[in-house]
Parts: sequence; C-alpha cells; structure tokens
Amino acid sequence: MPQYSIIIRAYNEEKYIGQLFERIFRQSFIKETEVILVDSGSTDRTVAIAKQFAVKIVPITPAEFTFGRALNKGIAAAQGEILIFASAHVYPTDDFWIENLVKPFENEKIALSYGRQIGNEITKYSEHQIFKKWFPAESHPLQKHPFCNNANCAIRKSLWEQQPYDENITGLEDLDWANKILQKGYWISYVAEACIVHIHEETPAKIKNRYKREAIAYKRIFPEAHFSFWDFILLFFSNTLFDYAHALKEGKFWANIVDIPLFRFMQFLGTFQGYRHKGSVTEILKRRFYYPNRIR
Repeated sequence: MPQYSIIIRAYNEEKYIGQLFERIFRQSFIKETEVILVDSGSTDRTVAIAKQFAVKIVPITPAEFTFGRALNKGIAAAQGEILIFASAHVYPTDDFWIENLVKPFENEKIALSYGRQIGNEITKYSEHQIFKKWFPAESHPLQKHPFCNNANCAIRKSLWEQQPYDENITGLEDLDWANKILQKGYWISYVAEACIVHIHEETPAKIKNRYKREAIAYKRIFPEAHFSFWDFILLFFSNTLFDYAHALKEGKFWANIVDIPLFRFMQFLGTFQGYRHKGSVTEILKRRFYYPNRIR
C-alpha cells in the first residue's frame, strides 16, 4: 500500500509530461509512491507517454471536466494517505521533491503543504516576478492564510474525505479548499525546498483567460472582494513600472520592453473582466476557459 499518491491533471500535455514522469520516478520516496494521471480527453500522445511509466490512468470526459472534479476523480482512485498534486507542465528541480513536500505532515496540525515554483528560460519576465513574490526562497512552516497552489501541493486524504474539492468553481479550487480547512483549525506549510519548474507557454489571450477564470472563482470564494476599473489601471501601471525597473537592473529591459506591458495588461484585464462577470458560468464559457483550442 503506497503512503503517497501523486495526482496529475492533464489535457494535451505531451510536450512536458514525459520530463515530469522521468523526474518523478527518480525521487527518493518513489518506492512509497503511486502516480495517477487524470486525463480529460487528450488527443495527442499524453496518454501514450504515461503508459511508458508505472502510471495509473483515470479518464474524465471534456464535458464533465472542472479542476475540482478532476482532482476528486483522481483522489478517489488514490491509495496514499498523503496526496500530492502536480501540474502536467512542471518538473521537480531535484530528487528530494516528494521527501521535502511531505515532511511537514509529521505535525498533525498541518493539513496542506505547498512548494516553491520557478520559471525557466521561456518564462515571461513578469511571470518570473510573480513566482518570486508568491513562492519565495524562504520556507514558512506554519502559515495561517489560505494561499497555496495545486501545481505543487500536498494534502491529507483524511481531510479531503471530510472536505472534497468544489467541483463548480472555475479555478482556485486549491485556495477554496485551504480557506475552508483553515477555518477548521488546521495549518498550512510552505516548503521552499520542494521546488519545481513551472512552464507556461501562453498566448496573450490565454493569459487573460487564466486570470479571468481565477477572478470569477475568487469572487465566489470571497464575495466581499472587489476590483474596480481604477484598480485595473493602477495595478497595470505599477506592476509594469516595477518590472521595467527590475529588468533594467538585470540588463533585460530591451529584450522585454514589449512582453512586460503585454503580460501585465492581459493579467489585469482578465482579472477586471472576471470580477465584472455576472451569473453562472455557461457551458460555452466553461469550454472557453478549459479548452481554449477546441472547436466550439
């Protein structure tokens, strides 16, 4: 019986998922770990690559996919007491990722741990700055706010059985779960040593789409939250100037002179549009969020 279960959600991830599996099966704790792929209808070689490794495949149809539902499906098939989540387009930076990520669970009050994320040579400059802010180099063993990220995260299965992931929100199912579990008296641990490289290859439209669906979810989790047009303007200009200043110091200004404002504009435009969204998420909008390249 494995102690740990790694659950990976995927849709057409053939470009990077092989590298993820290779790094996973070199881990120090791999003998105590099972690997589960929740595939939501990939049409490329994602599933074929997974079959080259000792991976359990759990299919989910595109029509029923949400981030929370895919996680719940994978967890239902898992045997481990500690559940580890990884995005299909990440890879650990060393062979001790699992070992470091699960160490906080020695404390019975820890419900969730999450690790550091960094970019690589194709990561947008502004996203590098986001990674530095959200995932610093110093660990925080007892975190009492709900920020976390399921691209590199672990939870107790026993607590999931009490509180499954919300299957109806358009994103931030990790933040929603963490917020609820903190209210039950548990803690979160940030483990900088459990580091992964997170690769986003996104067009400007996909960047906007990602932040829009996350803003819709955030508004649902925290109904009192607001994001005005002036917030959009202020955050766009302040973050662009911040990135420009750092890029200038690092000698990367001219290489990113267009990408920086474009990324930040799409980030905060998507956020603004997400906050303005009214009503439920229609099937058409759902498909646009989750499957931007599919024929609709």
